[in-house]
Amino acid sequence: MKYAFIQRHRRVWPITVQCRVLEVSVAGYHEHVGRRASEAPCRHLSDEALLVHIKALHAETHGGYGWPRIWRALRARGVRVGKQRVQKLMQLHGIRAKGRRRFKVTTDSKHDLPIAPNLLDRQFTVAEPDKAWVGDITYIATTEGWLFLAVIIDLFSRQVIGWSLRSDMTRDIAIDALRMAWFKRHPDKEAGLIFHSDRGSQYASKDYREALTKYGITASMSRRGNCWDNACSETLFGSLKVERLHGQRFGTRRQAKDAVVDWILWYNRTRLHSTLAYVSPMQFEDNWRAHQPRHASP
Repeated sequence: MKYAFIQRHRRVWPITVQCRVLEVSVAGYHEHVGRRASEAPCRHLSDEALLVHIKALHAETHGGYGWPRIWRALRARGVRVGKQRVQKLMQLHGIRAKGRRRFKVTTDSKHDLPIAPNLLDRQFTVAEPDKAWVGDITYIATTEGWLFLAVIIDLFSRQVIGWSLRSDMTRDIAIDALRMAWFKRHPDKEAGLIFHSDRGSQYASKDYREALTKYGITASMSRRGNCWDNACSETLFGSLKVERLHGQRFGTRRQAKDAVVDWILWYNRTRLHSTLAYVSPMQFEDNWRAHQPRHASP
């Protein structure tokens, strides 16, 4: 209140005199004015200037963000603006997120291999890392032929912790992704980690089951023909294809691999995730670890 009084009457009495009378420091007053000046442009952006920020974010995310994520990304970057204003401005200029599309199911569940029980049972909210992982396989078209992608996701943070890209969809692609996740996280073998997948032959194969046993991981599988039992993987693939791959024509598998890996790294590090209160998967884990009690060294 004192700083506001000084600002209003700065043309009436010298600032130094006012500060002395009101018993505040001159340096403190100037710091206050500096903060207000740095915030003012963000609060009073013209529609034209705000539109530039919105279009830049929309291009940066390849059209993947709708107005809720655009608004939160603007706030995170220091642009103080109301959500209704962002929504109306985007609607006025036809700026919207790319729509969801349906994609072909790649699961081969017509086999006589052992099927694990559905231990996860759609419990997608997990209290800490490395308690429940999920995995799935999808495909990407290129001029050279199909490129297949297998991923492992930690349900706690929705981070992609393992992936593999190959030209075939054998058990090896699933094992490669699992191996990457294991070496990245090194989960405690006694912690009761669950890995959930569909009933695909890659995950039901003897080699994959042996890999899970080696790492101390318990298998869980979806019910027959029920994609909602593995909804988090389906959602991830939908985001990848809509936000980065839709409309792209890849001449080679190498080009497609580069695009996929680039998106996965951006997704883990930067993409605002609605399930995580609009922070990225890696930031969500960092925030969680920062609030864990520190144990004194013996």
